[in-house]
Amino acid sequence: MPETAPTLLWFRRDLRLDDNPALAAAVTRGGPVIPLFVLDDDDAGDWRPGGASRWWLHHALEDLAKALSKAGSPLILRRGKAADVIDAVIQETGADAVYWNRRYEPWATERDGRIKTALKKRDIEAQSFNGSLLYEPWEIVSKQGTPLKVFSPFWRAVQAKGDPAAPLAAPKTLRAPATATGSEGLDDWSLLPTRPDWAGGLRATWTPGEAGAAERLERFLDEAVPDYKAKRDIPGTAATSALSPHLHFGEISPRRIWHAARLASEARSNDPMDRGTASFLSEICWREFSYNLLFHNPDLPEVSLKREFEDFPWRDDPDGLTAWQRGRTGYPIVDAGMRELWHTGWMHNRVRMIAASFLIKDLLIHWREGEAWFWDTLVDADLANNAASWQWVAGCGADAAPYFRIFNPVLQGEKFDGDGAYVRRWVPELAKLPDAVIHKPWEAKPMELSQAGVTLGKTYPRPIVDHAGARKRALEALETIKKR
Repeated sequence: MPETAPTLLWFRRDLRLDDNPALAAAVTRGGPVIPLFVLDDDDAGDWRPGGASRWWLHHALEDLAKALSKAGSPLILRRGKAADVIDAVIQETGADAVYWNRRYEPWATERDGRIKTALKKRDIEAQSFNGSLLYEPWEIVSKQGTPLKVFSPFWRAVQAKGDPAAPLAAPKTLRAPATATGSEGLDDWSLLPTRPDWAGGLRATWTPGEAGAAERLERFLDEAVPDYKAKRDIPGTAATSALSPHLHFGEISPRRIWHAARLASEARSNDPMDRGTASFLSEICWREFSYNLLFHNPDLPEVSLKREFEDFPWRDDPDGLTAWQRGRTGYPIVDAGMRELWHTGWMHNRVRMIAASFLIKDLLIHWREGEAWFWDTLVDADLANNAASWQWVAGCGADAAPYFRIFNPVLQGEKFDGDGAYVRRWVPELAKLPDAVIHKPWEAKPMELSQAGVTLGKTYPRPIVDHAGARKRALEALETIKKR
């Protein structure tokens, strides 16, 4: 029997060995496996990874390279257009097959289709696999076979499918090619910030990589899931999984999360889908729903699904946008969220909704401005989730909260951060204010402000907009497109 030629394994947003279908298929095929990662900024266009994502990517690749070397086949790093890089590595190694796990961003699906067609014309085997979702976007549809635009029936459809396929074990060893192939140096890609180095908070908060993902999942399932439904909206407690960046970079698969959560639930309560587990897995499926929306609506990141919102009278307010970005709006719950984002590259989901509502509805700034800021500052910046969630808050997306549902930042703060723990952590200049006024310091008595060391307009800004007036203005703006 002739020797099986090498298989080129193209890593993308699947930076793990566990439950990696493309990797498992390459190993099963036999022959050497050549792991490759391409920094594809040229292909990504406007959606090249932002600053926080690039920081994470550096460390995720560092971790993956160690795991692959330990397994026996080192990771090759190349920068450039993916098609050109793949062709070059095929010429260098004699690989006659290229395997990868699918991505669903519009630019990626278009590029991958071109690459697959070109490879097959040259009699090079090209196969792609589902390594990122529980089910493919074309598998969860209505009874009429059409894409679902409301989350509740989508969630029911996923549950009706039953459990997804069991996750695949990581291969213990990989066979390397006889001749080593040249790789670029990770440090030469300059993914880490240097002047200034703003990533101190990220380093203190996160452990990128497959082991960090597994540890975070295990801790969450052990400690937080039973109370998840009751506590997931309280930002001052560690009640959420914070797995989103690990999921985005593929350091853990949704299938692994699904099966681990159900096993833990059954062990805890003899019910594989107890209340907390069901609530948590429905959030995993919101990610799936977002990918379905993006797959069937490729312009989701740029264009409102409800097209009438393209005529919405948005305001050009650079000062307001800057105040929001810096956590200087004068509304403590909003400012706490924006500062958490800047420091850690992440923000609690309830606060994301509050901060987004403030930008869109109190300031009347286009949701795309918020989408762009989150894209650059979130370590879990994910095109599908980011676009779908911003459109949800704006009232112009699928299954969207109506535009006229306008979060009151004071009431939201009092409801979900009643003791002020979250605000006190991220807006420390207000830490000594009493609970009753910590979400509305402008109503504090002069003595309370003095004792807390707060001088409004100096140590902490006054509100940049009156919420009641802003709400009225937003509803009037909505009427203009309703009339059209």
